[in-house]
Amino acid sequence: MPYDFDLIILGSGPAGFSCAMQASKFDKRVLIIEADEHHLGGGWINSGTVPSKALREAALNVHRFTRQFGDLDNKKPYLLFHMEELLQAKHKVVEHENAEIKRNLIKNEVKTVRGYGRLIDAHTVEVNDPIDLRKTYTAERILISTGSSATPPTRFKVDHKRVRDSHSILHLEHIPRRLVIVGSGVQAIEFATTFAALGTKVTILNPEADFLAFLDDEILAMLRKVLEDFRITIYPSADITKVGGNELRNCTEVHFSTQDGETRVIETEQVLYFGSRTPNTGSIGLDEIGVTTDAHGYIEVDATYRTSVPGIYAAGDVVGHPQLASASFSQGRLAACDMFGIPASELSSDIPFSIYSYPEISSIGLTEKQAREAGMDVTIGRAYWEHLTKAAIAENFDGVLKLVFETKTLKLLGVHVIGMGACEIIHIGQTVMAFGGDIRYFINHMFNYPTYAEAYRVAAFNGVNRVTKAGVKYRNLLN
Repeated sequence: MPYDFDLIILGSGPAGFSCAMQASKFDKRVLIIEADEHHLGGGWINSGTVPSKALREAALNVHRFTRQFGDLDNKKPYLLFHMEELLQAKHKVVEHENAEIKRNLIKNEVKTVRGYGRLIDAHTVEVNDPIDLRKTYTAERILISTGSSATPPTRFKVDHKRVRDSHSILHLEHIPRRLVIVGSGVQAIEFATTFAALGTKVTILNPEADFLAFLDDEILAMLRKVLEDFRITIYPSADITKVGGNELRNCTEVHFSTQDGETRVIETEQVLYFGSRTPNTGSIGLDEIGVTTDAHGYIEVDATYRTSVPGIYAAGDVVGHPQLASASFSQGRLAACDMFGIPASELSSDIPFSIYSYPEISSIGLTEKQAREAGMDVTIGRAYWEHLTKAAIAENFDGVLKLVFETKTLKLLGVHVIGMGACEIIHIGQTVMAFGGDIRYFINHMFNYPTYAEAYRVAAFNGVNRVTKAGVKYRNLLN
C-alpha cells in the first residue's frame, strides 16, 4: 500500500527535528506536523531552553560588569537597564534559531504542515489546521514528539500580568524589584539567580521540603551559599493559600503558610509559577489506536523508542525522564535509525545534566554518596575556583570541581561541578568516563592555562595526594 510519506512526525521540538534530519539522510520522505502556526522548534526554541538561556546570558553580562566595577551612580541594574534591552538579545537569538531550523528543513527537503495532528490509525494522521480545515496524511512510520506542558496552579491563576509562567516571564516590560518564585526545580533556581543578578529581591516558595536533592551534597551546599550571597530567601514546605493584587499598595500579595504552620504574606511585583510537567498526549488519539501510556500520561517505549503499536515511535518529553533537550536530540536520531533498519549505538547510561543557574552546575556519573552506599572504595579529588587563575581573572570565585574515583584503580566514576564554565567542561570528564579512563589522564595531559578546564588537573593531583597520604601504595601510580 503506497503512503504519502515514509515518516510523519508530530512536533518539531528537538526529538522531532533530529528524527527528521536523520531520516532525510536516509533519503526518506518526511512530514513534520507542528501545532504552533507561527514558529517551529516548540518550547526548545521559542519559550523554553533557548530564550531563557539567552536572557540569563544578558543578565550575567550586566552582573559581571557591576561585580567588577560596582553599581553605576550607586544604582542597581534594575534602575539602569530596561527589560526591553535585555530581551532584545533574547529576540535575536530566537530569530536566529528559527531561521536555522527552517533553513535545515528546507535544505533537507522536509515538508511541514501547521495544525493539530491526531492519530487515526498506525499509518494515518488527521490535521486540523489554523483555519479549521481537516486533511489526512499517511506514512509508513510515525513519531510522536509533542513535548510537555506545565501543570497550572490549583489555588490561583496564571494571568500573565501579575502571575506569570516560564513563557510570559520572558515578556516582562521592566525588571522587577521584587519577585516571588513558586517552585523548587531546576527552572526555579535558574530564574532565581538570573533575576538576582539584576538586583531583584527574589523569594522562593518551595512546596517541597528540599530542592535539587539529586545533586552531590557538596555541590548543593555551595549552591545554598551562593543563594544566600544573592540574598535569595527560600521557604521550604510552603503552602500557598492565596495570590491577589493589592491596588492600594500597588503590589501583588502572596499568602502562604510556612513549614512551622505560621501564616505569612509577601508583597511583590511579580509572581513566577513553575508547576510539574505533563506530557502533551491527552488529545492526539493514543487511546483509540492502543498506544500504551503510564499513569501520568507518558508514552511507554522500549530501548529503541518503539511504542506498543508497531510502526509508531515516541521520543522527547512525552516518554518522561530525563526530559532534556540534549537527550531528546539523541532519542529522535536513534528512533529514526531503528525505523529504517540502520544500525546505531545505544545511548550511554551516563548522561550529563546541567543547571544554567549562576554559577552553572553540571554532573555526570555517581555522586560520592551513591558510590559509598554501593560499598565502593572511592577517593575524592577537588579543585576550588578560588585557587584557579582563570577564576581570579574573571572574578568568579564560587565553584568547585569534584572527582569521584575508585581508590585502587583510579577509575573515574563521577564528575560534579559548580562554577562558571561547568556546563562546558563537564564533557571532558564525560569523555574520559566513556572510554573507561582514570584520573591519570588529567595528570598526564596538558590543559590550556588559564582555563576552568585545568581544574581537572588540580583535582586529580588532590585526589592522588589523598590516596598516597592514606598510606595506600601502588607501583607506578602516576604512569
